[in-house]
Amino acid sequence: MFINNIDPVLLEVGVFEIRWYGLFLGMSAGLALWILMKLFKSRGLNPDDALNVGVWLTIGGLLGARIGHIVFYNLDYYLSNPIEVIMIHHGGLSSHGMTFGLIVAFVVYMRITATPSSSPLGRGRVEWRRYADLLVVPIPLVAGFIRIGNFFNSEIVGRATDLPWAVQFPLFELSAIGRHPSQIYEALIAFAIFGVLLWMYRKSNDGNPPLSPLACLPARQGKWGGFNLVPTHTFIFLYFSTRFLIEFVKEYHTLEAGLTMGQWLSVPFIVYSIGWFIYIVLKSPSFPRRG
Repeated sequence: MFINNIDPVLLEVGVFEIRWYGLFLGMSAGLALWILMKLFKSRGLNPDDALNVGVWLTIGGLLGARIGHIVFYNLDYYLSNPIEVIMIHHGGLSSHGMTFGLIVAFVVYMRITATPSSSPLGRGRVEWRRYADLLVVPIPLVAGFIRIGNFFNSEIVGRATDLPWAVQFPLFELSAIGRHPSQIYEALIAFAIFGVLLWMYRKSNDGNPPLSPLACLPARQGKWGGFNLVPTHTFIFLYFSTRFLIEFVKEYHTLEAGLTMGQWLSVPFIVYSIGWFIYIVLKSPSFPRRG
């Protein structure tokens, strides 16, 4: 059994400290921006646009993650201790809140960079879809590194287990309880999703359609060149469905109607993505119709 007694502080000089969590977060954000610039360039888009929208998403995602944690998980505590709202180094980021923050930041960015002839989302209907299908590629990579940071912080631990790979978290609790390393589970899943999206991107080179999770999707619907958001919805479905499942091995504070808060927050995204895929299949010319 592994004992996680890793010091969450990497470097400390006086009142200044660098935590492993911050290192992984900063490193993943920088790597994601670099990947976005490469993806934009490969699609004939301006790499500077990737940097601009990437900065917006980074700020929006962090703000959304913090606000989401406060509102969804511990509102009473922060109302009683308002100074803790800005103490982000004490932990407290929500992946669901980060998702909302990313969406809001993306919409705002596209609106303020719109031309008069553009759609309400800015840059034209095709353009924002094109951006979205590229932007989702590195997002799970960032999520994976954040979970590794959670592991180094001994937070968001798993439930008790006697499995051979169980981990003790002395910084989380004094008792020697073996727990699921749920942070590592989530990190590995996130990296796998990143691999799937990158594979889809590579398959879509030169206008070739990426293989869709639904084989019945017609090529023209799966084509990134057509900007039909197949990669975007693939990410939404894979990330939140696995997040729903991983909650079964994560420690929780309370249950609402048999599910954790994380599971309830994942349900709308899962339902939406499944509904979108069903809509595309029904819309497909190859779908059998009477008459």
